[in-house]
Amino acid sequence: MTTLPTSAPPASSDRWHYLLDPTGSDIHGETAALREAGPAARVILPGGIPAWTVTDADLIRRLLSHPKISKDAYQHWPAYINREIPDDWPLRIWVDVRNALTAYGSEHKRLRRPLAAAFSPRRVRALAPQITDVTRTLLDELAVTGPDDVVDLRARFAWRLPLQVVNLILGVPDQFHDDFRDSVGALFITTTSPEEGHFAMVRIYELINKLIGYKRRNQADDITSQLIAAHDAGEISGTELADSFLLLIGAGHETTVNAIDHAVVNLTTHPDQLALATSGTLPWSQVVDECLRHQAPVATIILRFAAEDLHDEPTGITFARGDAIAINYAAVGRDRKVHGERADEFDVTRPTTGEHLAFGHGAHLCVGMELARIELRIALQELFARFPRLSLAVDPDELEPLPSIITNGHTHLPVRLGPPAPVEDVDAGESAVAEPA
Repeated sequence: MTTLPTSAPPASSDRWHYLLDPTGSDIHGETAALREAGPAARVILPGGIPAWTVTDADLIRRLLSHPKISKDAYQHWPAYINREIPDDWPLRIWVDVRNALTAYGSEHKRLRRPLAAAFSPRRVRALAPQITDVTRTLLDELAVTGPDDVVDLRARFAWRLPLQVVNLILGVPDQFHDDFRDSVGALFITTTSPEEGHFAMVRIYELINKLIGYKRRNQADDITSQLIAAHDAGEISGTELADSFLLLIGAGHETTVNAIDHAVVNLTTHPDQLALATSGTLPWSQVVDECLRHQAPVATIILRFAAEDLHDEPTGITFARGDAIAINYAAVGRDRKVHGERADEFDVTRPTTGEHLAFGHGAHLCVGMELARIELRIALQELFARFPRLSLAVDPDELEPLPSIITNGHTHLPVRLGPPAPVEDVDAGESAVAEPA
């Protein structure tokens, strides 16, 4: 049995059980209850699957950097291997897929390598001018709306910007955009019926296979063509090829949508803090970090597995071989040991804004982290430069959460844009591009 390294005082709770709410109606209320149970709690996932949920920042870092914590259900989840997990389990896609998200050890390095190259800081920083152009085009389309008309900013901006950027990197042609937009969000909903979940998966793979066929006929200098070439060279299988696209289009899009969504809510409801950014008093990078800390775009990520018995000395918790483990990023961003007693409050001036785990930690650190940061800086800076009087059209408490334990956002984001600033007065783009990560 392996013992995790120590770095935190002991904590209690070992046998407590909690049925997670699949609707995600009160993510932070739920995480507060889970935290009361200790740094890790035994829970029941939607669909009746037992697992641990980890809420403590120190424990999460120890787990995510430990070589015997795996994401490969095919190797390290006995319940999955023994076919004890129902075929129609609504979250099964998150462990079925064969890509860098679920791989372990040398397999993970093999599948991650082409993605890491495509999303290197140098390459994504070079995309900043194009991201700015896409952002400004979307804002131009919004500007024709009356200043007092109610606009769903999630649908019209937060959804469209990341999708167009991901499609830009992948080389997805315009005729595929709407279909991917309509299909990808269903992957994250945890209240779907087995039939709905099956239909969503069939549809997304149909689109991926159409994309692969198109790119075979129209190769270019993009990651889609590179992955197809890797498959043709025998470096990745057909399943790994399709599932790598699923990872890039799905996870790479949804997280940024939610980050923009929650950032707009927090900044419009804290105008004094927004002013610190728009005036240049604080860098937008610091504002982005606080937005990610306060509202992690991914609330809970599933699943990891103990490849052998693991005992964590600081907490006294033992994860048995084969135990399923979910990482609660919504909770860790508000860990009071890290962020103080006011951890639940949004505060762009706090000294710990950058001490969040919204992009993960360890071997599975998000390959798109640099791209997401650039997108968020440009999106927020350009949005509030163009619409300086933007405001929510409803009380924040009336915003409807997405029905999911995985993704943390809203179904709609109704706003009033207010009168747009003259385009010639909006010069936010250059500074947003130039600001270091």
